[in-house]
Amino acid sequence: MLPHLYPQIPLILGHRGASAYAPENTLAAFRRALAEGGADGFELDVTLSADGVPVVIHDDTVDRTTDGVGAVARLTLAQLQSLDAGKWFGLSFEGERIPTLDEVFATFGPRALINVELKLDPSPGRELAVKVAALIRAHGVERRVLVSSFYYDNLQRLKRADPALPVGLLYSPHEPGRMLRAWLNPGVRAEAHHPHHRLVNAFTRRWWRTRRLNVWTVNAEADLRRLMRLGVDGLITDRPDVAVRLRAAAL
Repeated sequence: MLPHLYPQIPLILGHRGASAYAPENTLAAFRRALAEGGADGFELDVTLSADGVPVVIHDDTVDRTTDGVGAVARLTLAQLQSLDAGKWFGLSFEGERIPTLDEVFATFGPRALINVELKLDPSPGRELAVKVAALIRAHGVERRVLVSSFYYDNLQRLKRADPALPVGLLYSPHEPGRMLRAWLNPGVRAEAHHPHHRLVNAFTRRWWRTRRLNVWTVNAEADLRRLMRLGVDGLITDRPDVAVRLRAAAL
């Protein structure tokens, strides 16, 4: 049940960092989650650049979160890191860049729990999971990382690369059949389930009782309180400071 990843229950992870207060998936957002939010760690998204480097960005394109345009998979690391990934959020964040996963592990690996979400892997050799596993080993953060994905093949490839790494299956409220398919799928034996908060109630909490239950993306105080009462193991939120405050009040 991964006790080393849960110093407190519920675990509080900043969604893409403290993304209510800083540009998502940037070093600034991760620092904000830890230093000011008081989170145990953060969640991030990773995909591959055109030259095969794991980079931290949520969308398939850079259009929404940078001053550039185009598909991430068609831009090299140098092209991606020439873009401004902070100014769209606020002028005080001008100059923030798209980080590499290597940078994130080097900066925060020794002091934060990190949930790495593997995005769709468009690379010819489907190398994303293998490269992420290699970076986890290189930085020695095996006991501080949980890898999640909506895509079973990503998790299967990760487990083949390193069977000891814990994985979490992501569930969307728009795909309720995924819950049953994931439960029955013999190719993925996940250590954790990661459903959207609207999928979690007293019934599904019991259904998921044999694995860690980390819920996303929970921002409203009423939802945070409800899920704490249900006894979920982890909360992924844009507002980690609020979740930390409510957790402290409940202890």
